[in-house]
Amino acid sequence: MLDFAASTRAAKRPKPFDWQRPTQYDDSQKAAFHRAASNRLKLLAAQLDWPKADFDLRSNKAGIAVSGEITLHHERVYISVSQSCMGAQSGILIRTCKGRRDYTGGRNHFYALALLDDPPALAERVTAVMAGG
Repeated sequence: MLDFAASTRAAKRPKPFDWQRPTQYDDSQKAAFHRAASNRLKLLAAQLDWPKADFDLRSNKAGIAVSGEITLHHERVYISVSQSCMGAQSGILIRTCKGRRDYTGGRNHFYALALLDDPPALAERVTAVMAGG
């Protein structure tokens, strides 16, 4: 059986994506944004050694005027990616949670979308949030 976490963790860093290119009113760019973010969140889960059964990965494309969000929901942490109205420096939301049905969780921690291109650095942020940092 293929070990998802081990095989993905061994992969090289992904090619940088233009996270700031607007997705609003551009279906092809929105699809590319969702594909890239989903891929990066899978790499993050592998970096954190999470088996596929331990998290949900969801994509909500929402309406035409917004990017929608891509969410990695683990039993202890919730990570959401979007083109925030607060700018690219706030496009990743990380917060603790108590199970995969907890959608409000703990305190919000915002990070730059560019961290999606550096899974080890993003994994450090997730680990710090989970540890209460």
